[in-house]
Amino acid sequence: MMGDEKPVEAAGAGLSVHGEAAPLALIEASGDLRDPVIAGWSEGAERLFGYTAEEVLGRSLRDTLSGRGGREDFRRLAEDVSGASHRCESARKDGSEVVVAWAQHPLRDGSGRPARAIYVGRYVGRDVEQGTSARAPAEAEPGVAQQLLRAILDHLPIVVCKYDREGVFTFHDGKGTEAAGVEPGQLLGANILELYGSDMEASWGMRRALAGEAARDVSDVQGASWETWYLPMRDARGEPDGAISITLNASEARQKEIELRAKLQLIEKQQKVIRDLSTPIIEVWDKVLTLPMVGVVDSLRLSEVMDNLLSAIVSKDARYAILDLTGVDAVDTQTARHIIEMIDAIRLLGAEGIVTGIRSNVAQTMITLGVDLSGVTTVGNLRAGLKLCMRRMAATGEAGGAPVK
Repeated sequence: MMGDEKPVEAAGAGLSVHGEAAPLALIEASGDLRDPVIAGWSEGAERLFGYTAEEVLGRSLRDTLSGRGGREDFRRLAEDVSGASHRCESARKDGSEVVVAWAQHPLRDGSGRPARAIYVGRYVGRDVEQGTSARAPAEAEPGVAQQLLRAILDHLPIVVCKYDREGVFTFHDGKGTEAAGVEPGQLLGANILELYGSDMEASWGMRRALAGEAARDVSDVQGASWETWYLPMRDARGEPDGAISITLNASEARQKEIELRAKLQLIEKQQKVIRDLSTPIIEVWDKVLTLPMVGVVDSLRLSEVMDNLLSAIVSKDARYAILDLTGVDAVDTQTARHIIEMIDAIRLLGAEGIVTGIRSNVAQTMITLGVDLSGVTTVGNLRAGLKLCMRRMAATGEAGGAPVK
């Protein structure tokens, strides 16, 4: 069950998000892979070791998790890229220790060299401080692993599959098969690569796993969203020997993500409407536009206003544009510079910009900041600015001009 993510980045990127629901402790490692640092931390890892992602990201994997007798185990684990399992004494945040079966799956760059790695950890032993043997649970209850797997497959929305070297299903089970439109075991004996046919993009995750590299994929099948982890299997010599896939029905999480994005888009639209309402462009007279500014004027707001005003000047063939600052509480150097740039842009369009209503405190601020308004026409208020425009149009005989007392 695969989708449209690209191989190299998708295999390891975003583990802290996409590994949340994986039934194992998944850790993404980067840097010097002989002593890697933690770059991704799943919810399973947080539950097992007690650390949050914020506490461990960027820290040495070996220093963070190796127990009293586990540093050498972690060194051997870091050097083994075959995917073989290593039991390591691993430290928890509270100081206790557990035995975890780790396997390292390298992620290679475009040149084929290991660039990152995914560490997959499975709890196999109880607290070492309690003196309990790491193998005690399995020895005391030989069928416990099968019981746990059965419970997971029967009650969680996942699909677990195992494939031989050719990609033929040898195991196919899980409650998630219902949403996928198939029955447990229905695909046994089928070849997954043949099911995908010539769709190379859809089958890249499985192909990478069969080649010995871990991968992760997101896809939409039967109206549901799925996240799949592909893990390679290896024989005693460390050679690729089939693969395992763990697929999670992530429809609910995906739907919440879609709803959140929709809400954010709605908020952005509402903010734009508010900004537009707070800076309306009004045609107060033939060929005369006014832009009343209210509140605190920042650079972002002025940038949007400039675009809208220049477009209005062109569309209405305006001769004058009045920037009314009566409602402006404060300006800074950047804002004052934007106002002057706006006046210059208006002139380039063949119109004239006039600034009205500068408050005394704003005027003092501009003087203190050294803002040069000598080339800008300013008048006391909007009424005076409109009269000035009408006089000038009357003096030149332009339409819209009229004698004004």
